[in-house]
Amino acid sequence: MKLKMLVTATAVGLSCGGALAFDQGDLIKPVEKQTIVFVPKVVHPWYDVVAAGATKAAEELKTQGIEVEVIWDSPPQADVADHNRRIETNIGRHPDGLAVSCLDPSTNVQLLGEAVKAEVNVITFDTFCSEDFDFVGHKGDAQDGADLAKFLAEKIGDEGKVGILAGSLTAANHAARVKGFKEEIAKHPNIQIVFEQPDDDDLEKAVSLTENALQANPDLKGIFGANASNPIGAARAIQNAGKAGQVTIVGMDDLPETLQFIKDGVIAGVKAQRQWEIGYWAVKYLVAKNQNHTIPHVHATGSQIVTKDLLGN
Repeated sequence: MKLKMLVTATAVGLSCGGALAFDQGDLIKPVEKQTIVFVPKVVHPWYDVVAAGATKAAEELKTQGIEVEVIWDSPPQADVADHNRRIETNIGRHPDGLAVSCLDPSTNVQLLGEAVKAEVNVITFDTFCSEDFDFVGHKGDAQDGADLAKFLAEKIGDEGKVGILAGSLTAANHAARVKGFKEEIAKHPNIQIVFEQPDDDDLEKAVSLTENALQANPDLKGIFGANASNPIGAARAIQNAGKAGQVTIVGMDDLPETLQFIKDGVIAGVKAQRQWEIGYWAVKYLVAKNQNHTIPHVHATGSQIVTKDLLGN
């Protein structure tokens, strides 16, 4: 009897359109102008593609009557102190949204927590650093490393000396890729890792490290690069040494020079992320947060292996 009375009362309230009526659209707040700040790890061509996606999102929002200013505050080098200063400064500016690629999770997380306390909407992108914050990007870094290890092992006949260009030691995604690579290579007893060096996402440093590795190991058969810069650096050094095709290079991401090296047969293959999507959705979600929409806690953008066969002619 009580249940029947409750259902009847609810039905009456809805049909009469009285005090019980509720339009969920009223929860959405109108916005007209937004300022979104991106703080990447470093100035890098990889982030140019992220920026292109962010620009496209801003253009679409403009057609909806929302003016979005996208600001990039990029450290010239992958320096933790500089990166953190930029995050802290931008928290003080209180933008409508702050998108951060974590360079050093142990310190970045504390600062991003302060941003949330200051009521700045935060999204992390590119590198996952904590479940405390929404994330747009690719979390399968260890699997990428393992996939590239399998690919490299097959290409070199499952034996020989290989090296690792490890990227930035504090970058969680670089470290996870290296970990996945090493765990998979350990399953191939005839493959020996003879060097592992951080290049700090510096292309010229990757060139120099590869040159040194070739001098120390003239019989080197393969190189794994944990970021977007070092496959290019390794390829330049290998090509300059006249060893293209003799040393198999694998790594991350599909920058234009990387793709050309793949077409030329200098780089065997890379795992490419969809960073345009990262920029696009980071802007869309940060604006949506200010409108009081709900957004996914994690938007996985994925990766795929890119080879000469995939690129075609």
